[in-house]
Amino acid sequence: MATVAVLGVSGVSIAAYAAWDVTSSIKTVSLVSDEAAASTPGAAPPPEISAIDGGVNLLLVGSDSRTGQGDAYGEDEGGELNDVTMLLHISQDHTNATVVSFPRDLVVDIPDCPDGGGYTAPINESLSQGGLACTVLTVESLSGLSIPFAAEIQFNGVIEMSNAVGGVPVCVSELIDDPYTGVYLEPGTSSLSGADALGFLRTRHGVGDGSDLGRISSQQVFLSSLVRTIKSDSTLSDFGKLYGLAKAAASNMTLSDRLASPDTMVSIALSLKDMDLSKVTFVAYPSFSADWVPEGKVAPDTDSASVLFAAIQADQPVAVEAPGGIASVLDPNAPVQPSAPAAPATTAPVDPSAPVDPAAPVDPSAPVEPAAPEPGSVNAAGSTVLPSNVKGQTAADYTCSVGND
Repeated sequence: MATVAVLGVSGVSIAAYAAWDVTSSIKTVSLVSDEAAASTPGAAPPPEISAIDGGVNLLLVGSDSRTGQGDAYGEDEGGELNDVTMLLHISQDHTNATVVSFPRDLVVDIPDCPDGGGYTAPINESLSQGGLACTVLTVESLSGLSIPFAAEIQFNGVIEMSNAVGGVPVCVSELIDDPYTGVYLEPGTSSLSGADALGFLRTRHGVGDGSDLGRISSQQVFLSSLVRTIKSDSTLSDFGKLYGLAKAAASNMTLSDRLASPDTMVSIALSLKDMDLSKVTFVAYPSFSADWVPEGKVAPDTDSASVLFAAIQADQPVAVEAPGGIASVLDPNAPVQPSAPAAPATTAPVDPSAPVDPAAPVDPSAPVEPAAPEPGSVNAAGSTVLPSNVKGQTAADYTCSVGND
């Protein structure tokens, strides 16, 4: 997501040499849909993003592979799991975007892929079974969406990208002390870059309840701040940051064939450039504990997820019940909290068990507490209301990670 965003906000300001330099660093991989399109006689080239019916769907995968990453992350044993799996949807009118994070421990049906699959397992095994194309097929099966664009990033890519933007300010409400990733953060706001940024994104033992579900909500704290940073005046006007971010991403990512075109990346990113931060929503795929999944794993809540993906399919913005999650809370010192829950009514709450006098007069001027919107309904802001177990926040919500100390 950060990659396409920076390419868009830079727009035509990237010089011809810089564009060539970035493009020459890109590694590509073919998705199943790419191969099908290429085998169709007379197939037209991929259309401009604005012409794609239903908006843009792009899958971003974070790999835990140690190959080519140096000695900082332990021994390279040749494995490769998708520790992070996020689906970015941009509406066709470019007014809203939704980012769905899939828990790595979510047990799903991995479909038959060209190089593996065809069984039930945690979703993070899809990358090792059939590469990026298999992870795309798995998420397509789970969401019912078509995903023509995908990107895979490794550890060093996160480090270089956080360095390129000059650090990302991250709020912590309670001490985070994780010996597994080496993350130690005192309460308050810190600017994270390099290995510190990567460690923060990787930590799960140090935040929330120590689960991957907690890690996702903590990652949303970072990502929302990253979006605000990229869209800030200092970043948009700094060619060095823009070029450095694009170069860092391209040098450390594998892109699907359709995404590897500079024109495609720029056209995707341009659709994000002027988007209201309150219309960029990060959510976690809903899940629950079940007897049929292994200990420590979670099952997909397909009923709640169906509300989420129906909204995405309809190009509708979404709204969570309240910003935050297992490992994140609203920042009490934030300048604005646009999507915070409304203040409670000033009148005393009504006891539903109290007897009602049918002859009692009704005060027409008395304030009426509005009923909570039903999941799947559209609220006054035009957003689809998500079930209460779909946790997340918008990019406009200033939040803090909660430590697990």
